[in-house]
Amino acid sequence: MENRFEAGTDQWARQLGRLRDAVRQALVATQLDTVVRPPSAVLDVGCGQGTQALRLARLGHTVTGLDLSPELLDRFRGALQDEPDEVRRRVTLVEGAGETAASLGEFDVVLCHGVLMYLDDDDAMLDALVGALAPGGRLSLLVRNGLALAMRPGLLGDWAAVGPALSASGYTNRLGLPARAHTPQQLDEACGARGLRRTHWWGVRVFSDHLPGDAPPGDDIDERVAAELAVSGVDPYRQVAALTHLVYERVYERVYGL
Repeated sequence: MENRFEAGTDQWARQLGRLRDAVRQALVATQLDTVVRPPSAVLDVGCGQGTQALRLARLGHTVTGLDLSPELLDRFRGALQDEPDEVRRRVTLVEGAGETAASLGEFDVVLCHGVLMYLDDDDAMLDALVGALAPGGRLSLLVRNGLALAMRPGLLGDWAAVGPALSASGYTNRLGLPARAHTPQQLDEACGARGLRRTHWWGVRVFSDHLPGDAPPGDDIDERVAAELAVSGVDPYRQVAALTHLVYERVYERVYGL
């Protein structure tokens, strides 16, 4: 299945380290710490440059990174060169489509962040992600929030775009690519049909989605991230965040009839 993100790889790389990316990565990292139990075998589908995967390897997890982009995997390999031997030994990188995830074995945790939005249909990818989960394993999905597509144009003052966004199921992102949005209910139904139940729901970038520029140094970013974290799991704030971070657990009693 075509993944539209390939057309935006260069633009994505230019966004790395900017404020919106820094906030996203910091929030997701903290959220993952509550659900990734050490030491775990982790598969990061669409790992890209490896921000989350490398961090988990540093924490002692064994990580496999799967990505279609040779350019982004090269960035990941470059970052690995600066790591101690014990961290490098924990990381395996595989170039390939996310739909091949189940062929890589079973994992305690599977991450799929910022991938579903670029696919025309979720079924093949979700089947592969669930197929890669060990019994009791956890699936972490990061998607564009389909509950609040009017928030970004409203915050940016693009008043003409607010009305159409209220009934839209997708949008054109800052890479200039068409992308799909998902609601928690949609993913609950899709994952539930595959033997998963939701355990966590967070919003990512409630206050920071519309802001341009590089990440400020020091406490400025820390204070912003702390404020975002404070509301990330609280309604109604998580409902209007730019991104939705959902975690599902494989309910092996249902799958195996135990």
